[in-house]
Amino acid sequence: MVVSSLSQGGAERSAALISIMLSDLGHEVHIVSVLNNIDYAYKGTLLNLGLLKGDNDNFLKRLHRFKVFKNYLNTQDFDIIIDSRSRPRAFKELLIQRFIYKSQKVIYVIHSYKIHSYLPKSKWFYNLFFNKSSQIIAVSDAIKLKIEDFYGIKNVETIYNAVDIGNSAIKAISKTNIEFDYILFFGRLTDKIKNLSLLINAYKNSKLRSKRVKLIILGSGIDELLLKQKVKSDELEEFVKFIPHTKNPFPYIKNAKFTVLTSRYEGFPMVIPESLSLNTPVISVDCKSGPSEIIINETNGLLVENYNEKELSEAMNSFIFDDELYNACKTNAKASVEKFSLKNIAKDWENILQEIN
Repeated sequence: MVVSSLSQGGAERSAALISIMLSDLGHEVHIVSVLNNIDYAYKGTLLNLGLLKGDNDNFLKRLHRFKVFKNYLNTQDFDIIIDSRSRPRAFKELLIQRFIYKSQKVIYVIHSYKIHSYLPKSKWFYNLFFNKSSQIIAVSDAIKLKIEDFYGIKNVETIYNAVDIGNSAIKAISKTNIEFDYILFFGRLTDKIKNLSLLINAYKNSKLRSKRVKLIILGSGIDELLLKQKVKSDELEEFVKFIPHTKNPFPYIKNAKFTVLTSRYEGFPMVIPESLSLNTPVISVDCKSGPSEIIINETNGLLVENYNEKELSEAMNSFIFDDELYNACKTNAKASVEKFSLKNIAKDWENILQEIN
């Protein structure tokens, strides 16, 4: 398995879970991480290329890591490579395709509806890079259809990200020091993608403050200061609380009234099934892609039109003031994500590996 890292993001968490699933199925798993960011539990042998980067990265160090990577693949003689990285740099990927992966069976996992973060914008380049690849895996049906339509190909399958339901429940037992009711966002604080400005505006215009229900924003990222300044200018500091990224967000998820997703686009947003697995309903915008393939509106959560601040505020109000609706969604939450369990998603991966081998 080749990953960018094993830390913070949903794609990275998904990759770590794939290593666990495949190892438990009896496969010998090796993980090559580009960056020295290792937080998530995994199974297998780890080659951490990030350790070779050092403080002063330069061309010679990058070339050295390239050679180490190539020699590792040649020495180990792997049956299949699962590559979960984003691939925005065409020249770098051309080198990897021509000099590292040239005789390998490769599965490419596409984690975002913004497919050109993973695949070339040019169809000509796609054929140059990927025409010999073994398989492309999309983490949602919407991504699968987009890839097929754009490139005119058929070797795309959907395998959803898995959720470790049992482990999440165990981690959620830990205590927090929060003694007030709250709704929760958790993830990277990147407004360009997560659209947290929409979340803050909708919360401000909702009636939640009248019930003393606060908003917790859990995570770290490049827009943290910008978002804190917005909260201050909107005079919401009493009601909107920021908590830094933590390796264990599950106690915060379990004790939230509900979680909220306001992204401009996604792939398969892990925040939704992870919340539902802990019986915490979700309100999500109907962005591309993922939410509509997980949330059944008014059954385990609420789907609202993307970028619609008023509709999002009204949805928040519904979950606070409509007890019947809220309790029904909370009751249905955990059972609704059983299909994404490790056991079920492992079967999908095993079928793909058997087809390729």
